[in-house]
Amino acid sequence: MKKIYITLALVAMLSTSCEEFLNTKPVDKIGKEQYFTNEEGLLQGLAGVYDPLGAAPLYGEALYTKLEACTDEGFYARSGQKTEPMVYVFNATDPNVSNMWNTLYDGLNRANDLIANINIPTMDEGKRQVILGEALFLRGYYHFMLVKGFGAVPMKTSPTTTPNGTQQPATPIAQIYAQIVKDMTEAEAKVSTSTSLGYSSRVSKTVVQGILSRVYLTMAGYPLNDTAKYKDALAYAKKVVDSGEHALNVTFNPDPIYNTFNPSYGNTSNNGYRQIFINQVQDVYDVKESMWEIDFKGNRSDGYVETGRLGNTNGITFTGAALFNQIGYSYGFIRGTGRLFNSYGEGDLRRDWVLTTYTFNNTTGAKNPIVKLAAARASEFPYGRDCGKWRREYEGPLSKEKNHNPNNFPVLRYADVLLMMAESENQVSGPTAAAYNAVNQVRRRGYNLPINTVSMIADLPAGLSKADFQLAIEDERMRELCFEGTRKSDLIRWGKFVQTMNAVGAEMSTAPTTGNQQYAGFGGSNVAPKHLLYPIPSREIASNKELTQNPGW
Repeated sequence: MKKIYITLALVAMLSTSCEEFLNTKPVDKIGKEQYFTNEEGLLQGLAGVYDPLGAAPLYGEALYTKLEACTDEGFYARSGQKTEPMVYVFNATDPNVSNMWNTLYDGLNRANDLIANINIPTMDEGKRQVILGEALFLRGYYHFMLVKGFGAVPMKTSPTTTPNGTQQPATPIAQIYAQIVKDMTEAEAKVSTSTSLGYSSRVSKTVVQGILSRVYLTMAGYPLNDTAKYKDALAYAKKVVDSGEHALNVTFNPDPIYNTFNPSYGNTSNNGYRQIFINQVQDVYDVKESMWEIDFKGNRSDGYVETGRLGNTNGITFTGAALFNQIGYSYGFIRGTGRLFNSYGEGDLRRDWVLTTYTFNNTTGAKNPIVKLAAARASEFPYGRDCGKWRREYEGPLSKEKNHNPNNFPVLRYADVLLMMAESENQVSGPTAAAYNAVNQVRRRGYNLPINTVSMIADLPAGLSKADFQLAIEDERMRELCFEGTRKSDLIRWGKFVQTMNAVGAEMSTAPTTGNQQYAGFGGSNVAPKHLLYPIPSREIASNKELTQNPGW
């Protein structure tokens, strides 16, 4: 510090005037006119708009390990955890909530900067429009995450150019959703097709359509309850299906290393459902099934911090330091509920993948089968199982780093689109043949059966009422999409979050669990109506006097 001051003093003495010294142009930063000068600059700016999605407060870790970890499908597996969002004991000062808020607004600001400067460079107009389309979609998606999580928040559709003007009132929820729809529908006409991209980390036309279906389904439910939007949700899901660009994955690697260890139903081979998540930990893109993934890269040995923690915080527990480079270190923070385990029907092979059938020996790395206990304790069998969806033992060729990896997080899969189509079709027209076909394709794949062949084993029973079909869809979404970040939002839009969480809390608090895991009911038992939204961060309330706190906080 002393050297800096001495240097400045010498510069002042040797300068011909203070005016010349003070008018020196800064050399430690570049202006937007210098940055967005060509296509490369716009692409770098676009990468910056995507980047916050992979940050630790969002899909890099917190969304699936802390903020939305406790639902009726899973819980935070630490008996001593008595505070923070993973057990619904927190307040407006919680750093997880503040960091999520800040990261989402960072993404918004980056999107607005790029959109505002999109016309600066001279370049191919078609490529410019693709970049603009992706930026518009991402602006809509950041707003979508904000309004789902926090309700009415300040909407931002222009760059922040001055520290002034921080006093901005919250925008009504319906107005925010209108802007989301506007941005995304404009983006739909501009972005590339999934087929032309060939990878899942950039947004394609069918991704925009699929997320729009999700947006409309959310608008149709709580809190807007605009049921007319079911028709829009159906239209956009059908666009994805009719595009012909996507299909459920039914192929898999037959190598025995991917076989099931200690299978429940005697079927040991790999299958199409499991392969989806093996691909994600091996950095293999499957644009037909896994439509949009948050991309991560490397193991931090390259000097870049572009890694995530999928399978590290929420994988099969393994903390053997001597072998973690082979098996992959995992804390096993997330376990499935008995309700999730019991939701799978006899022969549904998904269960043996999403909920582990074994534990690791931390010293030898050997797999120890989870076995059904004697009849007197058979009711304990569904409990105590780690999330096994992303298994670090199958990670790609890079040397495994203890706490970080390049595993991609799936935001939108084709199976989700089929289930959204089935739900919205049922809401619009009842349980039609098209609705049955959509959900039955997903179910047949789960049983490793031909997806276009009627099955007495896998198919939903015929003749369900509209209400019963809706319940079947709700359960199917849990079975298919568990741990992929959709469950809490689903329960809220269905108007079932508080009662469902209280019920599962009571179940887990009294369940005859292996290892005395009754503590798993703590989070669900704490849920109250205020938890339908996160609190507005206290420092945001302090700096923006136009904001008011969400109810109950």
